Amino acid sequence: MTSTSDTSRGIDPRSPRFGAAITSVLLAVTIVLTLIPATWVAGIVLLAVVVVLFAIGGIAGIRRHPYGALFRRFVRPRLGPPAELEAPEPPTFAQQIGLFVTAVALLLALVGVPYAAPIGAAVALIAAFLNAVFDVCIGCLLYVWLVRAGVFRPRRGIA
Repeated sequence: MTSTSDTSRGIDPRSPRFGAAITSVLLAVTIVLTLIPATWVAGIVLLAVVVVLFAIGGIAGIRRHPYGALFRRFVRPRLGPPAELEAPEPPTFAQQIGLFVTAVALLLALVGVPYAAPIGAAVALIAAFLNAVFDVCIGCLLYVWLVRAGVFRPRRGIA
């Protein structure tokens, strides 16, 4: 998405894609579970787990996300070095958007809005799937557009 030459700040761009793949699976399972009345509670619990994971990535930062730890420990050692590093701000912003979408879906489902959980999970699944499979991070693109529009202040290496 957005590259940086600052090796102390940059992240391996494959790490957020790895996390998006795991998130895609969790969200797909959430959709199925919340559409079946007998497993609705399990689906809501799984959606709550996804909300917590987005909260960690969106609030603590993408570098502190549990998927990043899994990537660094088990996947990264088996790969060659990345062609370039990515600035951490866009994927962190994408996590914040995922947090918002899934938290609203969870809250609406808990107050009884029909199909709120599977619809919210489906919206988040589309974004996670696009990132995991096609390397299209909707939240990252939105972040860059907002920086260019002057809504956010750009950080070094992002423009």
